[in-house]
Amino acid sequence: MSEPILTVANQLTILRMTLAPFLVVMVLSRDFTWALVIFVVAGVTDLLDGLIARLGHQKTTLGAMLDPVADKVLLASSFVALAWSPGLTVRIPAWLAVITLSRDAIIVVSVTVINLTLGRRVFYPSTLGKLSTVSQILTVGVVLLLNALGSDSPKTTPLFYLTLLLTVASALHYVYLASAGRGGGEAP
Repeated sequence: MSEPILTVANQLTILRMTLAPFLVVMVLSRDFTWALVIFVVAGVTDLLDGLIARLGHQKTTLGAMLDPVADKVLLASSFVALAWSPGLTVRIPAWLAVITLSRDAIIVVSVTVINLTLGRRVFYPSTLGKLSTVSQILTVGVVLLLNALGSDSPKTTPLFYLTLLLTVASALHYVYLASAGRGGGEAP
């Protein structure tokens, strides 16, 4: 018997992906309060889908693949919108957006190449990767909040550099793990 596809956890993950374009539209419309609300709702769906999958015994192969994709879609959309949209009081620096998007693209391409050439492998998130994601979420949340408040705060610079450091460190760590053959094992 095959595993269920549209579990509650997977539906929440799909909802998170569908919220990304609405967040971008709100940023482009300069409705930063609604953009922040959408971002918070997306974050809650991320927490809930993980809890429901674990506690409700709804872990699926589809969910394991969709969850990181949903995170990347939401964060990449947010970084692009908050770096290049007009009318922002506080913006994510373009250099940080480019580095973050490049890291994610390199990881996606690398995983695809490894899976196509060596067979399916499972790549578990590293601690550095999780810290990088948390700092990226914090960066988007702070920038959305400051824009919603209409506040220009120079105190965002340390956060941007912390996000840069963690993003680069996690990219190098993933490259090391992949080259050392520790990136993951064969899929069951």
